[in-house]
Amino acid sequence: MSGRLIVIGLGPGEAIYLTAQALEALACADWFYGYGPYVDRVVAVDDPRRVVSDNREEGARAREALTLAARGECVAMLSGGDPGVFAMASAVCEQIERGPGAWRELSLEIVPGVSAMLAAAAACGAPLGHDFAAISLSDNLKPWPLIERRLLACAGAGLVMAFYNPISKARPWQLGVALEKLREVLSPDTLVIFARAAGRADEQITTTTLDQARADQADMATLVIIGSEETRRVERPGQSSLIYTPRFAPGCDPEAAGSQG
Repeated sequence: MSGRLIVIGLGPGEAIYLTAQALEALACADWFYGYGPYVDRVVAVDDPRRVVSDNREEGARAREALTLAARGECVAMLSGGDPGVFAMASAVCEQIERGPGAWRELSLEIVPGVSAMLAAAAACGAPLGHDFAAISLSDNLKPWPLIERRLLACAGAGLVMAFYNPISKARPWQLGVALEKLREVLSPDTLVIFARAAGRADEQITTTTLDQARADQADMATLVIIGSEETRRVERPGQSSLIYTPRFAPGCDPEAAGSQG
């Protein structure tokens, strides 16, 4: 079958985050599917090859793109950040599994991109320097009690957490409840990072502590990082502070071990 579907990660925002592989894939596509703001980044508004849909229509979008690819077209499925992180790569794979056998014969390529959590982490240092978990706070596709269990399990295991989809007009309460749950098990001085529009020109990074963190510091464009007990702030005169999590677990500092020998 000659059809081809390419799921392309566009990165978090600015064109500088587009990889060479993504640019090459965009150049060979006949059609461009995606959520409107993502398509707008790389395809002109008046381009007849663009097919936009709402951000809650991932399954339908994937089915339509697969159907077109099965007709022999080269179709680009555009995704913000990395397509495999709470995004379109999984939606496409789901539809291939559920759909007609012809979809399994298609050429499928998934082009990775810079995820929002990586752009956010780089903007303030290296808070993801040790083990971490990425969690979506949206309960559209999973029940809230499951989200709570995962939050507490990650906190109990000492993992840094990156929150996607922390809050929206339709879901105004989840982040506040998540913060309250974490306050039950984490130290009040645990570092919290609010990274709004990470990787875009209007990027805004705010660092606070768990006892001071408020849900209204975030919106749907915000990536929230909850540090572990090991996450540290390094003050620098005349410059912004560095937030990082050591690469090693407590008691395993390779330099300290060497100095003791």
